[in-house]
Amino acid sequence: MSASDRKDAPLSTSPPQLSAGLERLTQESQPKGWHLGARLRNYFLTGLVVVGPVTITLYFAWWFINVTDAWIKPFVPKAYLPDTYLPFEVPGFGLIVGIVALTLVGALAANLLGRTLISFGEQMVGGMPIVRNIYRALKQIFESVIDATGPGQAFQKVGLIEFPSKGLWSIVFVTGETTGAVGAIKPGGEGDLLTVFMPTGIVPPTGFVCFLPRSNVTLLDMNVEDAAKVIISAGMVTPESQAKLRELAEQAKQKKAKARPPKIATPG
Repeated sequence: MSASDRKDAPLSTSPPQLSAGLERLTQESQPKGWHLGARLRNYFLTGLVVVGPVTITLYFAWWFINVTDAWIKPFVPKAYLPDTYLPFEVPGFGLIVGIVALTLVGALAANLLGRTLISFGEQMVGGMPIVRNIYRALKQIFESVIDATGPGQAFQKVGLIEFPSKGLWSIVFVTGETTGAVGAIKPGGEGDLLTVFMPTGIVPPTGFVCFLPRSNVTLLDMNVEDAAKVIISAGMVTPESQAKLRELAEQAKQKKAKARPPKIATPG
């Protein structure tokens, strides 16, 4: 390619990894009469889309690291802390120690000696009247969360139920068929029951566990990730809105490509 061809070659204005919303803001064609205020507003929104998620993510990561350090560092002897020998604190050292400690505990639990020690500790906790109930409940919760992350496990379906009243619908996560005492008695006498978890709006870790007849749960063709986005964003982010943003970004690309002047070949 000659120097003139390289000069006339169009420059890429947007990397392919940009999201659809950001592409729509950065590649939106500017109609005639576009005032300075509208242009500045678009630049501001573009900066907010770029900086906002990164800043919030870094803030929560920094908060988590500081909280973990505050919990773990007091148990580490000062002779092993890098803060003892450096004029500044080393963030994340407590987190690294915690990860290593959990890995060692997991490796210990995988052999016979470790299982024996864990069984002995559980027997000791099982002899405490109140503590044993808390321990068993927490253990079941952690085991359920770990099991739900595996392929083919529960918490893989999304559905709708009529809640909080007739005609109002809420998104729920189907965790599986109801078993045990609740599944055996089948309250209401209506066939098989499903166990669902209904998160409470913008705070998804909290919610309600419901047991419903299978006929009262309408399964959706939506994955868990898309459903979580709808709940966390209070309904502002939906799969349809994401598809519309991608469509607008593609239209903006096509308009900008048509608006480019034709490339004139120069004798090389």
